[in-house]
Amino acid sequence: MRLRSAPLMAVLMAVTAAAPAHAELRLARLFGDSMVMQRGASVPVWGWATPGAAIRLTFDGRPHAATAGADGAWRVRLPAMTAGGPHAFTVEGDGGRIEVRDVLVGDVWVCSGQSNMEWTVADAKGAAAEIAAANDPRIRHFKVPTSWAAAPEDDVAGGAWAPADPEHVGAFTAVGYFFARDVRRHVDVPIGLLHTSWGGSRIEPWMRPEALGLGAADVGRLVAAEQAAQERAFEVVRAKIGDVPAVDAGLVDGRALWAAPDLDDAGWAPITVPATWEGQGYNGLDGVGWYRTAFDLTDAEARAGVTLGLGQIDDSDVSWVNGVEIGRVTNGWNKARLYRVPASALRAGRNVLAVRVEDTGGGGGIAGAAGGVFVEVGGARRPIAGPWRFRVGAALFVPDGQRINKVPTLLYNAMVHPLLEYPVAGVLWYQGESNADRIEDALAYRTLFPALIRDWRAAWGQPAMPFLFASLANYMAPPTSAGQESRWAALRESQAVALALPSTGWAVITDVGEADDIHPRDKQTVGARLALTARRVAYGQAVEASGPAYRSHAVRGSRVTVAFDHAGGLGGRGGAALGGFAVAGADRVWHWADARVVNGRVVVSSPRVPRPVAVRYAWADNPDRANLTSAANLPAAPFRTDKW
Repeated sequence: MRLRSAPLMAVLMAVTAAAPAHAELRLARLFGDSMVMQRGASVPVWGWATPGAAIRLTFDGRPHAATAGADGAWRVRLPAMTAGGPHAFTVEGDGGRIEVRDVLVGDVWVCSGQSNMEWTVADAKGAAAEIAAANDPRIRHFKVPTSWAAAPEDDVAGGAWAPADPEHVGAFTAVGYFFARDVRRHVDVPIGLLHTSWGGSRIEPWMRPEALGLGAADVGRLVAAEQAAQERAFEVVRAKIGDVPAVDAGLVDGRALWAAPDLDDAGWAPITVPATWEGQGYNGLDGVGWYRTAFDLTDAEARAGVTLGLGQIDDSDVSWVNGVEIGRVTNGWNKARLYRVPASALRAGRNVLAVRVEDTGGGGGIAGAAGGVFVEVGGARRPIAGPWRFRVGAALFVPDGQRINKVPTLLYNAMVHPLLEYPVAGVLWYQGESNADRIEDALAYRTLFPALIRDWRAAWGQPAMPFLFASLANYMAPPTSAGQESRWAALRESQAVALALPSTGWAVITDVGEADDIHPRDKQTVGARLALTARRVAYGQAVEASGPAYRSHAVRGSRVTVAFDHAGGLGGRGGAALGGFAVAGADRVWHWADARVVNGRVVVSSPRVPRPVAVRYAWADNPDRANLTSAANLPAAPFRTDKW
């Protein structure tokens, strides 16, 4: 059939109009079994019923009454409670009765941002051991589904509370869980994780129009512009693939026709692996795509068997070698595929690999790092990344989630606004990668990020709400020169601007990243450092939560002396010589510098810069040389003294 795209504006209107009618008794989805309420705050409980219906809420035997308004909304406000539980409450009225059990009172932390916050415990370092050891039912998690709306919604699209046990913890935000686990070791209260994040999102979609200086007409124009852009993208895809059946022609009655080793795929389109298909002319395409390539083996190699690395496939795949299925993963957009291929599936000479990828939204295809696509023979890996053959099996055009989550205000409307009446202890934020694509965006973040913090505090009605965030981790290739431009360093500097606001703090994580993966698996360190910051900022504990932070510098001759706050035990990690410093003279040409600790300060110099005027530290996407730490082994924050 001919492919048709649903106009974005129509879908937006449909999503907004699809809110359930308030014709029967119901609670907002935040209220359910195993929930956590914020201690020390008057907590509203709200829901909907027939207009005018009398509502009775009984909490631990204490009754409260409300009446549904003309719009069906009703609300009961509970008095502030101390930490503890479990509690229970019932809601009756309008011919219905709802019971909510196992309610704890403690601290609720909002966990938001993009994919590194969305990253689950199941995909973190040491996942199997972490899941098996999870045994703290006083940590609870609620995941807001990824969703968007043209106007503020009154309820989230779904979600349920779950305890931190081996059955459930694998689906928790890893950063949030490790944060909560560490906080619980020092603060004996239940912790609720209210998780609302979306991989690939920019900061602007998480903000109200007012915080962006936008009016209703401006938002409408942005949505219309996005619709036009997607329509243009759809036309490009249509020109490439023409008519495509709604049912996958490569898989018929369970038979993988397009996995056959003797299939003639000469007419298939070339495609680069690894890379999502959206970036290769198939923008807005969800559905099924088939990939084919081949690799050669000797007779001995074929008889020994091999292992195939197929990168990170978004979302699901089934893979065959010479028509024999060798593995499959469902809904594993962030999981590296490693498939053992038995000798029975292999042959001497040419071996044909076919991969059927099913994408349900956002980016699709075989992605990840080039080094993750290989055939391993006898312990040695041979790369098979590069040009493969590609054909669309079945397709559906929908508004592209990887674009929707970059349109201002749309995520705020659906994933933040419905939470605002729920009192919280604070916010954990891990976002910024998507705002570091251009240096201009990275610099603009210094205005946007403080504006978001002020906006959320105002919207929640908590002007001193603690707001804690993770810096961008080290990522991409290390710098080849001291003066190399860095979008990620500029974004980190923009993040640090928000520290001028009260009740803020950050976890510097420029030492836990991975050069070839934007999603470092070490989420334990991120959670632990955020927990340290929370103990200081939110809980008032006298702990050292920060590594060395630039305070001032003085130039004397050929040397620059840098003073730091949080400088106790200043030195190179593990006693190593200091690295990561660079100096420049009036010519603005940067050179790597020698650095050493003298009387609690760092003295920096370079024989190539006899008259330095500026110094930088860890100013790179991946500052691999940077190793300055405090006695607590916390890394120094990146900085620069110039404004060039």
